[in-house]
Amino acid sequence: MARAVKNTGLLLILLIFGSIFGSLIGEVLSDIIPVLNYGKTIGFAPVTIDLAAVSLTFGILIKINLAAILGFFIAFFIYTRM
Repeated sequence: MARAVKNTGLLLILLIFGSIFGSLIGEVLSDIIPVLNYGKTIGFAPVTIDLAAVSLTFGILIKINLAAILGFFIAFFIYTRM
């Protein structure tokens, strides 16, 4: 059972790194291949709570582009070959 958890954790890490790497490649190659940088941003706008002594800001934005999706699938392919 510990092996299944380890494999799931490895899969999650590979998918995150694959998406990040894909986004970076998309940014670098966006001048040559502009379609790689096509994407959408989803999430919640930042919400600030000011408590006089402490100010908290919460929010999350995820930018998904075509290169990130390609990186995601490449990472999954690498995981299945391990």
